[in-house]
Amino acid sequence: MVALGVAGVSADTCASVASSSSIHIKKRFDIGYATEQANYWSDGGHNPNQGFSSIDGGPLISTRELNEVIYDAGNGVVRVGPGNDWEDVIGALDGTGVTVVGGRIGDVGVGGLVLGGGLSFLSTQYGWVANNVVEYEIVLANASIVTASESHNADLWKALKGGINNYGIVTAYTLKAHPQGQVWGGNIAYTADKSAEILAAVRGFTEYYPDDKAGIIMTAEVTQYGVLDIWLMFLFYDGPTPPAGVFDNFTAIAHLSDDTKSRSYSDLLTHNNFGVIKTEMYTIATETIPLPSVDVGAGFLGAMYDNWRNATESVIDAAGLVGSIAFQPLPKRVARKAKEAGGDLLDLDDDIDRIVLEFDLSWLSKVDSNRMDVATQKLYTGSKDLVEQYQASGKLAEAYLPLFANDAYYRQDYFGRLRTAEFARRVRDGVDPSGFFASRTGGWKP
Repeated sequence: MVALGVAGVSADTCASVASSSSIHIKKRFDIGYATEQANYWSDGGHNPNQGFSSIDGGPLISTRELNEVIYDAGNGVVRVGPGNDWEDVIGALDGTGVTVVGGRIGDVGVGGLVLGGGLSFLSTQYGWVANNVVEYEIVLANASIVTASESHNADLWKALKGGINNYGIVTAYTLKAHPQGQVWGGNIAYTADKSAEILAAVRGFTEYYPDDKAGIIMTAEVTQYGVLDIWLMFLFYDGPTPPAGVFDNFTAIAHLSDDTKSRSYSDLLTHNNFGVIKTEMYTIATETIPLPSVDVGAGFLGAMYDNWRNATESVIDAAGLVGSIAFQPLPKRVARKAKEAGGDLLDLDDDIDRIVLEFDLSWLSKVDSNRMDVATQKLYTGSKDLVEQYQASGKLAEAYLPLFANDAYYRQDYFGRLRTAEFARRVRDGVDPSGFFASRTGGWKP
């Protein structure tokens, strides 16, 4: 049953956001005009798809001024505004002895990451970022300001965990606080000829996941004409020093550089910002794959890597090109932690390990945009085809493989891959029966 039933859109939703949060529309338009004309609003983003957190013409309602970070030690929670980046949040908590489950790169926005589910370096301990939301404060289509939690508007609370921007404008997140001291982390760089060893290490790490406190992102990067062609690994350990053996399969591979060290969590997120590409056009796409057995792993993961290289090399001459693929372990324990925390729209079962692939292309000139779109489609369709081929031959397990919204391309069918799509649609229709938000925002619709 849907927890909320909203009769219709009869009030000034934009004005409710402004009055509840001191947001101002810094244009020549007044709030009344914006109420009639606004098509989009934006919080701290994650997904670069055009129109998902931006607008081409017309006023943009930004939540950037919603940047509170308030630690409530008595209740063990932190109230966070959607206009923050994660480096703002983690930086504000630095020295308190606690943190929240959030982004792995400091420049990532709070709102976009949380509403898309959110992978964190802490996910193997505490689940998706969204699993750690105790309460949402949200402005609905009828301009009412409500909260959603496990005990109040519980269906909406669950639908917001991966439901992206379909339910209203979230003006605050109350997140669980977790103990946090010094962490260890940084980057290791490898030459491209180490691919087979690296992919074997990623496969083994995902299956045998040596420590809940450990986290990695393994990326391959190539630039225009292959001038730079490397592997770059992001490493994390929730403690000042990882125990022996946790990352040995990676550190044993000959590498170009290693800047891992003990540091504050805030410092690590800021350090990771070096990988953020700005001032270029950008696409992102994803695929979720079952973890292959050790016998199949080399061929299957190698084929995934080759598909990425082939698609990227089709646009290798594009000005300013940077192409990358990220292998992001999604072990069974993340699904278990998610269920323990009340679940979410992804609704992962914990019978298999998975890897989330992220594909990125960035470039300088609009002249190349159409062929970048074609290349992006090759990246994710080629990966999906490989999964289906290996499954058809019995080499790979049949599995539920939802897409990770934070990394998905606008052409991908996010809700079509969710077995909770009908629940998401039912909740949406309950809180927004007239389709107020559906007709004014980009993004996937349940």
